[in-house]
Amino acid sequence: MTSGDDDVTTPKIAIIYYSSTGTMHALAQEYAAGAEEAGAEVRVHRVAELAPPEAIAANEAWQRHHDAVRDEPTATVDDVLWADAVVFGSPTRFGNISSQLKQFIDTLGGAWAQGQLADKVYSGLTSTATAHGGRESTLLALYNTVHHFGGILVTPGYTDPIQFATGTPYGPSHADGQGAIPISDDTKAATRYAGRRITTVTRQLLDGRAAA
Repeated sequence: MTSGDDDVTTPKIAIIYYSSTGTMHALAQEYAAGAEEAGAEVRVHRVAELAPPEAIAANEAWQRHHDAVRDEPTATVDDVLWADAVVFGSPTRFGNISSQLKQFIDTLGGAWAQGQLADKVYSGLTSTATAHGGRESTLLALYNTVHHFGGILVTPGYTDPIQFATGTPYGPSHADGQGAIPISDDTKAATRYAGRRITTVTRQLLDGRAAA
């Protein structure tokens, strides 16, 4: 896709995430801001909540965030098919992604069977309650899915100095200390950088395909 008089390619990026208490929601917004800064067209959609109302009500922060986003649209398969790059976001659940995001990914089986998920760019972001609570294992587990899709994995790595401050080459992440630790400026900067990077790399791939 191109846009403007100078014919600059505009990558389409879908950020599809699950957030219970709001941390992943905030990270998704930072990621989107970085992608938009780099010239992407971005969709940010949450996946549907699966937890029963009584479980949500038992956690004040969870209930508050649930109420805040209840009227926002949820992600669909069409969002993935629309996108040139797809970013999945999930808090860790025992070192893996949440059941809510996994359920959404499971709905992509038909598109996968038709080869519609291959050759797209993919990446991820996550959060944990504790510093060593599974940030890297969650993203690595998520990326197993990318390999099955035949996708192109683009992570921030150590391609910018901010990555040495955050130490998360696999993707943006935050440890919130059971809700006591706000997202740091370094983490916000790294998350925006990841958004810019995936936009730049996706644009390069699209331009290369157009020239082939």
